[in-house]
Amino acid sequence: MKLKKFPFLPLLIFLASCAGKENANTITINVAEAKDTINKNIYGHFSEHLGRCIYDGLYIGDSNTTIPNKNGIRLDVLAALKKMKVPVLRWPGGCFADTYHWKDGVGPKANRPSMLNVWWGNTKEDNSFGTNEFLNLCEELGAEAYLSGNVGSGTPGELSDWIKYTTHPNGSSPMTDLRQASGRTIPWKVGFWGLGNEAWGCGGNMTAEHYANIYRQYATFMTDWNNSDKLYRIASGASDDDYHWTEVLMKNLPASMFDALGLHHYSVIDWGKKGPATNFSEKEYFITMQRALLMEELITKHSAVMDKYDPEKKKALAVDEWGGWYEVEPGTNPAFLYQQNTMRDAMIAGSNLNIFNNHADRVKMANLAQIINVLQAVILTEGEKMILTPTYHVMEMYNVHHDALMLPLQVTSQDYVHEKESLKAINASASKDKDGVTHISLVNIDPNKEHSITINVNGASYKTVSGRILRSAKMQDYNSFENPGKISPAEFKDASLSGNSLTVKLPPTSVVVLALK
Repeated sequence: MKLKKFPFLPLLIFLASCAGKENANTITINVAEAKDTINKNIYGHFSEHLGRCIYDGLYIGDSNTTIPNKNGIRLDVLAALKKMKVPVLRWPGGCFADTYHWKDGVGPKANRPSMLNVWWGNTKEDNSFGTNEFLNLCEELGAEAYLSGNVGSGTPGELSDWIKYTTHPNGSSPMTDLRQASGRTIPWKVGFWGLGNEAWGCGGNMTAEHYANIYRQYATFMTDWNNSDKLYRIASGASDDDYHWTEVLMKNLPASMFDALGLHHYSVIDWGKKGPATNFSEKEYFITMQRALLMEELITKHSAVMDKYDPEKKKALAVDEWGGWYEVEPGTNPAFLYQQNTMRDAMIAGSNLNIFNNHADRVKMANLAQIINVLQAVILTEGEKMILTPTYHVMEMYNVHHDALMLPLQVTSQDYVHEKESLKAINASASKDKDGVTHISLVNIDPNKEHSITINVNGASYKTVSGRILRSAKMQDYNSFENPGKISPAEFKDASLSGNSLTVKLPPTSVVVLALK
């Protein structure tokens, strides 16, 4: 059979080749455009008096002789958090912050009054872990302290006294005398102060306009006219896409009275039906990733509102609560928010951290909720046992970005498709550290497909590439107390380098961090 000539065949081949290129996974990094530093506090954490986060998590009491500890803080937890390089830790809440009266948590423990934790299970709080214990923990970790002040049920004077107690020089007020009587001979350094928490909800159910006025009142009494105490004041910010809240605060708060606005966003399937933490379907996984990747839109739009009033970006956005939120583990207290941590959570962590890195011009802090035994925890404990979660490993792998120069990039990604809906399979961020090493963090959220990526770094040339990968056979996999090492970082070998160009093969649901020298 003789084939007839087809004059359009070359054109079709050309168009097919163009289409193939358009659908390829490519990343272009532009070194010459770098100008913003990734603030290490983007990798911050959050600890609340909730469930087993503080008690039986961070703190087991200084009389415990079963588990090795230092002044009641578990030594295994301390070592793990130091390795992860926790830069900043937020405390005591959360909703708990606006019912917490700090003076109940200082002085001899036998004399500290108890209280009822009405937010999280009506449990009895004995106040044995208070200001001294928390700030000493931060010093031990080498982390900055972020204290959330009680604006909902407290007073401006109470917050002012807390600042004096923690930071003022000896002999300057009765509060510093109280500090010395409570066993601390010198002041701590506490730079970050939150004025209330979720003022639109559990912090008082306020309107934005009302909170703006309350904020001004509290901020007035925190320091003097010139803020000679150099307090970094963070306003209780918006929930999700409440851009009106951000608009009102940017418009109504004097620039001299605040340094940052908060933002809270959780990757929740449905607040009424959150789904299981481990035995979830691909549909539930897909929706969770939709919610997680929404962070890009939220930060972009809140930043645009802030740009109207602060075009020089002097004010920061602090995403001081973020992470996954599911139903609690079967058989546990529903109010304690204890959940397992799977490769899905590694996808949430890697993707959100990439988003924060890429918005380093505006996002200067973020605080994962929460550090131990609650929500998307990096550590889980059970008696003497402790495990590191997939989220821990992502945070530890990504700490190479701390205070590094953010390298702008453009990502062209193929889609991850599920039931006729789609998400971009690949997300990434990049930075150059003080030693000149370029790090690229890559996430493939697609649970079904390996993705090959071509990466071009404009303005640099490299001789070597190495990497680490976090992955597991199934996205539902997790580390258990019976098998604590099921998921852990391993050497990554599927990256080939030629000058300034890389070819990388990312397995399904994996996180990779590359180092180029």
